[in-house]
Amino acid sequence: MGRGDEEREVNQEVIQALKELERERGIAFETILASLEEALASAFKAWWKQQHPDLDEESFGVRAKLDADTGDMEVWLQDLVEVEDEDGETTHTEVTGEQPVEVTDEFKGRIGAQTAKQVIFQKLRDAERDMTYEEFADREGDVVTGIVQQQERRYTLLDLGKVEALLPQAEQVPSEALRHGERLKAFITEVRRGTKGPQIVVSRSHPGLLKKLFEMEVPEIEEGIVTIEAVAREPGHRSKIAVSSKEPGVDPVGACVGPKGSRVRMVVNELRGEKIDVVPFSLNSPEFVANALQPAKVKEVRVDPDTATALVVVPDYQLSLAIGKEGQNARLAARLTGWRVDIRSETQLAEASRAPAAPPEATEAEEEGHAAETEEPGGEASEVDSVSDAPVPAKSTDPSAEETPKG
Repeated sequence: MGRGDEEREVNQEVIQALKELERERGIAFETILASLEEALASAFKAWWKQQHPDLDEESFGVRAKLDADTGDMEVWLQDLVEVEDEDGETTHTEVTGEQPVEVTDEFKGRIGAQTAKQVIFQKLRDAERDMTYEEFADREGDVVTGIVQQQERRYTLLDLGKVEALLPQAEQVPSEALRHGERLKAFITEVRRGTKGPQIVVSRSHPGLLKKLFEMEVPEIEEGIVTIEAVAREPGHRSKIAVSSKEPGVDPVGACVGPKGSRVRMVVNELRGEKIDVVPFSLNSPEFVANALQPAKVKEVRVDPDTATALVVVPDYQLSLAIGKEGQNARLAARLTGWRVDIRSETQLAEASRAPAAPPEATEAEEEGHAAETEEPGGEASEVDSVSDAPVPAKSTDPSAEETPKG
């Protein structure tokens, strides 16, 4: 076998190797071929400069071309000149001509091959990183499943297969103890380019995780029949979601809960026992506030659009349940509906209505005396009047609702 036959055989092996990379790593053959041509051009230029040390490196370039079928290589030397741009301040390089040159056996030797190999591997890594970034760039707001890997004080790494995701401490649930090697789902909050590949930031405490988990478990949500209108979450403790249905015959709460609670149970298990209240959404503000305070039973809701406050009246025996432990139930209801929630028992409301009118300077003190600071079982006080971290709701065009809560 002659030397030419040996070179053709080697070239064929290179082409086959590139096609194998396409199958194994999912990188397009054309992308790898272009990277290889660029690498060979760079290597040939370095070698040509060594052979002609008097040449100005800025005065010439190299263009390499590989036959996609045979792997044969052709090389052209390019004449380069600096051309001034129209603004007169910057310049760019233009090719004024090129001449083909023979690719010698010396270049095909060890130095050229090693140089090309290094550049090729770098290009392949860059191509893989770009593909991984493109794969995840449009997935912000999606849920991914990862395996817990390295754990540091400030973050935990999740192995997603092709790439690792960063779970910062601020996005973790304090009550969750993550174990090395366990699988868990997380919500993608950010995807950005990095020097070592795409950086994917995920969260276990984001309200979007709860919403996405229900979308995965409830077919009616995926089909658009049932809609999650609002989510309020205190990660690791309790959450509330408000749901509505576009079809009168479909119960949105029942669809989310599932037969014997099977669907909501799957979400609860994924969130490590976080309690979840599923309540019906309503455009009628008083009705929605009453629903949001479930499981407590509400007797009356009075809304004041000017102060964005909802005064809720409950039976005396329901006051502690409506407020919740450390005000949690009332706080979540406020976030879910977008209203300040002020809960009073029937007795408190009656006492307030019987109290004589106070002079202007005493009004604030009187209000503090009647604020619903209710003694919880066990001696813990819960200040419901402070449940006011929700945004001011938007005005409603529905005459039956003074306000439309934010979704």
